[in-house]
Amino acid sequence: MEFSSKLLENAVYEMSQLPGVGKRTALRLVLHLLRQPETQTHHLAEALLTMRDTIKFCKNCHNISDVDLCEICANPNRDASLVCVVEDIRDVMAIENTSQYKGLYHVLGGKISPLDGIGPQELNIYSLIEKVKEGEVKEIIFALSSTMEGDTTNFYIYKQVEEFNIQTSTIARGISVGDELEYADEVTLGRSILHRIPFESSLKN
Repeated sequence: MEFSSKLLENAVYEMSQLPGVGKRTALRLVLHLLRQPETQTHHLAEALLTMRDTIKFCKNCHNISDVDLCEICANPNRDASLVCVVEDIRDVMAIENTSQYKGLYHVLGGKISPLDGIGPQELNIYSLIEKVKEGEVKEIIFALSSTMEGDTTNFYIYKQVEEFNIQTSTIARGISVGDELEYADEVTLGRSILHRIPFESSLKN
């Protein structure tokens, strides 16, 4: 792809680094921005810079937040004894959109994947175990995608908390095997949370 401007080429290159954005799409987006009022591009740039520089991760659940404790964890109406373990922030958003879950979350930041060099120490697993040790957690719901990596992560955490007197469950398999939670429709995902099953039962299948 030939460019008449190095500035344009650099902007297209940076835009094409976004997931799912090829060079042609990046060029279309950049040219769109050039056709818009200059203030619109400035507002976009400022919003991205402000987000990147000031955004926080909740000290309790690792969800994205504007303050040290996210709105979900700070809500006294949420059930702190119930913790839903998810892979990333998009899963929190997907489950919240169902309006069916009233507990708290724990965002792992990924799944155990030896092939990708991701072990338990690269994830937010230790802080989850510490929560369990403190004794307030009564049930952990495993809500990772039903892939080999997701199942491996579920089992690893299950073995870590097995000695404590807590209940472990997993979302019902209304979600197709291999599917990511963020792509599930809200009704199916909501029902999967409500009709969760004991984790031990899932090991027998």
